[in-house]
Amino acid sequence: MQPDNKPTGFPGRNQHAPPPFRYNPLPMKNSPDRSGTRPVHPLTTVRRLTQRIEQRGIERVSANERHHLNVFDNFTLWLSANLVVSTVALGALARPVFHLGFWAGTFGMVLFTALGTIPAAFFATLGPRLGLRQMTISRFSFGWTGAKIMALFNVLSCVGWSAVGVLIAAQILTHLSRGGIPISGGVLLIAALTTIVSIYGYRYVHLYERYAWLPMAAIFLLLALTGLPEMHLFSPAATHAGTAADWISYGGVVFGAAIGWSSYASDYTVNQPEETSPRRIFWLTFAGIGLPCVLLEVLGMGLTTIPYGHAAAAAGGGTLVALAFRPLGLLGTVLLVFLALSMVANNIPNDYSLGLSMQVLGQRFRQTPRAVWTFLGAVGYVTIALLAAHHFDLLLENFLLLMAYWLGPWCIILLIEHFRIRRGTYEADHWDTRSALPGGWAALAAMGAGFLGIYLGAAQTLFTGPMARWLNPPQGMDVGFELAVLLAGLTYLLLRPLEKRMTGR
Repeated sequence: MQPDNKPTGFPGRNQHAPPPFRYNPLPMKNSPDRSGTRPVHPLTTVRRLTQRIEQRGIERVSANERHHLNVFDNFTLWLSANLVVSTVALGALARPVFHLGFWAGTFGMVLFTALGTIPAAFFATLGPRLGLRQMTISRFSFGWTGAKIMALFNVLSCVGWSAVGVLIAAQILTHLSRGGIPISGGVLLIAALTTIVSIYGYRYVHLYERYAWLPMAAIFLLLALTGLPEMHLFSPAATHAGTAADWISYGGVVFGAAIGWSSYASDYTVNQPEETSPRRIFWLTFAGIGLPCVLLEVLGMGLTTIPYGHAAAAAGGGTLVALAFRPLGLLGTVLLVFLALSMVANNIPNDYSLGLSMQVLGQRFRQTPRAVWTFLGAVGYVTIALLAAHHFDLLLENFLLLMAYWLGPWCIILLIEHFRIRRGTYEADHWDTRSALPGGWAALAAMGAGFLGIYLGAAQTLFTGPMARWLNPPQGMDVGFELAVLLAGLTYLLLRPLEKRMTGR
């Protein structure tokens, strides 16, 4: 238990500590003196605001520095990040793109979301235990150089998904304003709101996400109640099972969306005390990701069963939601604005973790503050979003879904390292000592085997692997995730013990 006279940075049980996250407005005037009142110099205001920015980067958080006591934040962070319109759009792909019936699609969403959420929920438990960020933990498997490669993959994923997030929000705003707000204006607005929170860091990320889900939950509940009377959940088309190939391929998409949070997971638990219950962290994280993903994906698929839903979904998830709210008139327009703004909560983890991943790339990168990398990352994804504004489907389906494949083998390598090689024991103080870390060649070889599995089993617009095509000619059946995890896991189980015997690390 924390001593009563020790202030906490997060909600706790200490009644003597200053209220957490309470923002004290800066005074417009200094206290009166002999010369009367005097306005505060603008530079003083800027200095005070910048002092609130989190200074810590990927450095380990020691046990006596961890004062984030609100374990329920593990639920609300991920709830807010996933309770967004893009999750509805993902569910809307099930019928028009993968030709699944409502009930077959629902079963796939539940199963594959659960499988994809397990790694993120487990990795979140390592934050309080080790006090390390997620990409830094990769060093205990991939070594110094290998972790840099994985961090680069994570940076690319963060930039890509952030670009998708701002584009979805911008499309809604442009649709509502009938072109009055151009795509570029919407992109810049959402990116600016996201970057402000992300730059200030861990405390403010949790503060924002703790409450961002509340209006979104009410709006999506209203959307479900509005659309439900028009849904045809028991029609022949809705009960059509679809082929096994379509079901597995869509399962890969859902799995990829859920597992995408695994490369950030411990970034948001490193300030929680070491004695925080791992079981509570696991289940709160699991529920925070799994519940909104399943519920909103099912809602998105249900909306495609209404008369105009199938065609609207083909035009994009944002269009589908906009049409569903049309009967509400002005109220529906206002709610759609809030839904567009919900993408801020989705992009904040991408933007914040991007800055941390950049510091893993090397000592020179680490010398640049995390907040600067966060800002530069925002510039990067805004640029990509503006360039890809008229090729949204290409960005989403061809690049990002391919990028998601790397997470399967990466996760299985970290899980084998934890349970089979280290038996849950880490020398956390060695996180930044190159000579004490593994060489990493076993992990890199396993990733290579995983990429071979992706090549054999992927079925995307740009490429269909030989095994995917053989399983379901000519379109293919996407088993890229499954093969990547299998081959990477087997390779790592064979090579990592050998690496450890050869190097002692």
